[in-house]
Amino acid sequence: MNPNHPYHPIIYVRGFAATQGEIEETCADPYMGFNLGSTKARQIWTGDLKKFFFESPMVRLQTDHDYRDVYFEGEDLVASDRADIPLPYKSVVIYRYYDEASDAFSDGNTPPIQHFGIGLGKLILQLRDKICSNPENGVAPKDFRVYLVAHSMGGLVCRCFLQNQKLGVNPAEVVQLGEARGLVDKVFTYATPHNGIDLRIVRNVPAWASFGDLNNFNRDKMANYLGLPVGQKDVSDLGDFPADRVFNLVGTNPNDYVVMKGISAWAAGDASDGLVRIDNATTHGRDANGQEIASPRAFVHRSHSGHYGIVNSEEGYQNLTRFLFGNFRVDGVLDIDELILPKEVDEALEKMSNKERESFKASYQFEVAVSVRNCQWQMHRRNVRENSAIFRTYDKLFPRGADGERKPDRKQSPHLFSAFLDQSKSVKRTKSVSLAFDVSVLVPDYTIDGVLFFKRHYEGGYIYSEQIIVEATPDEAALGGWRINYGYQDNTPNLARKLAETRPLPGGGGVAFDIGVIQDKRPGIKATLRVEAREWE
Repeated sequence: MNPNHPYHPIIYVRGFAATQGEIEETCADPYMGFNLGSTKARQIWTGDLKKFFFESPMVRLQTDHDYRDVYFEGEDLVASDRADIPLPYKSVVIYRYYDEASDAFSDGNTPPIQHFGIGLGKLILQLRDKICSNPENGVAPKDFRVYLVAHSMGGLVCRCFLQNQKLGVNPAEVVQLGEARGLVDKVFTYATPHNGIDLRIVRNVPAWASFGDLNNFNRDKMANYLGLPVGQKDVSDLGDFPADRVFNLVGTNPNDYVVMKGISAWAAGDASDGLVRIDNATTHGRDANGQEIASPRAFVHRSHSGHYGIVNSEEGYQNLTRFLFGNFRVDGVLDIDELILPKEVDEALEKMSNKERESFKASYQFEVAVSVRNCQWQMHRRNVRENSAIFRTYDKLFPRGADGERKPDRKQSPHLFSAFLDQSKSVKRTKSVSLAFDVSVLVPDYTIDGVLFFKRHYEGGYIYSEQIIVEATPDEAALGGWRINYGYQDNTPNLARKLAETRPLPGGGGVAFDIGVIQDKRPGIKATLRVEAREWE
């Protein structure tokens, strides 16, 4: 047993530095940028603008959770041979892999990603030995665990270490790295191009783009250093590492990314953080039972980096700490049973032959925003105006079978959110944890014979929009040990009074319950919001 759980040492892995100047600037900073904060103005309840200060993830981890860095009297205590200064269990370490590419600390030549992956494994073992040698930590080497927190390319360094089983220059090193992999508990990635970088001009960064090692984001090269099959088009597959132990934070604001005077943001496009496209920033893989799953993720309106970037943000910090230290996970999935067409569309279709009806197309966009109690920042937000809404076509949701009938495809059910809650931030009296989520389905777009159907269409309208509150309270008599209530904000503001009828999740490990999403007007929707809740260690 590890008495410190859920707290474990944290290793930060920074992102890409394109030029030698950026590498030198990075290496000159002890925290390699993770100490940067941000200051933003927000409108408060009085209508006035007030400055909001985010101190930086490094400072907040130390003030909120009693973490400590590993620097003392000018030395890095992990790398030092000093035995007189023991490391606390809650230590934060910066993996300074770019030191080897620095003119100040090495020969200025940048090693390949595989070399950085090997170095990460060695750092984990070195940290374990230092931590476990401190008797005050009360941790045996077999019980030691570590969290990896990575920005941008740093997430690919982590994946290279975790996935590529061929890393190592000799058999002994291969065995050591395998041992180190078993010590990684969770991985949190900010704005990592898990499926490469796509640009307007070229679909994927070409393999010949060797300037600043940009070809690290070419999918063929990525498959090689990630240990995936050569030629695999989707390189966001996590291989054998459990996909639910990796959290992807995705940025949706390209406008604040000013690298190359905005050229990067233009090249990446609107549905990006200014460098990484939204579609490329997430991972998938398998769970402990071998079932294909997507990794939990959240979308926030932040850019790739900088003072207003995704790392130095309150939204990023709140998602990070709840994923690492929280003890409750809630997922929302929308299972759609029927999409009701407008009367005019139905009438137009009735006049058409079966062949002509095949030209009919409809598309739907789903918006969602998740908030947690006593936090003024939304944890997750996907909407049309920020080019991040969930998109589905009618054909995808209801494919036509061999018999000509259309039936719902549950594999296409929009996964709305994954949220992690921390009982240490619960209501003191009841120990309950709660969240609120806004769910909206926009008025759909229809085309017949390639022409948009605009009759009675009002841009920005909704066929369904509701904020739902869910509260979970410990209750030994309830299924799964938690009593779950929910409510609608427009009916019982800020209260979850309706008792959910829960059922066990398939395979155990949690409960699920359903909330009806019904708007039987035209256009309309009949669906079930399936909420899954499970304890999260």
